[in-house]
Amino acid sequence: MLDIHVDRQVHILLLRRSYAADGTNGTLTYRGKHICHTIELADKANAKRVSCIPEGRYKLTRYHSKRFPNAIGVSQVPNRSGILFHAANDALSELQGCIAPVTTLTGAGRGSESNNALNELKALVNCLWDMGGEVYLLVK
Repeated sequence: MLDIHVDRQVHILLLRRSYAADGTNGTLTYRGKHICHTIELADKANAKRVSCIPEGRYKLTRYHSKRFPNAIGVSQVPNRSGILFHAANDALSELQGCIAPVTTLTGAGRGSESNNALNELKALVNCLWDMGGEVYLLVK
């Protein structure tokens, strides 16, 4: 029997961040092309529900729940679970450790038009998954 090994294509989304006391802002790119900005909670040493996730590389996964159907999950975050990309325009009042894509940054941990940015991100990531690829988030 012939053993054929096919490598799955690996895609990297790069998230470059800036940190402030009131929140974390980022810019998400794929192959050098701007996708959207992001907002997260401030860096509080990866404390559950009150901190952004630590810098590193994380596999993105399909996530489904009643509250977040067809969401993008962020897996392999040390000592954390349930990290998602979901819509939010104010990290302090709407996030508990997740990442929100936004169209425009309006302050530390704040942005606007999150639903539009989330839809663009989902379209890209779902397309990459549908082609059989693995998608990772690299946070710097």
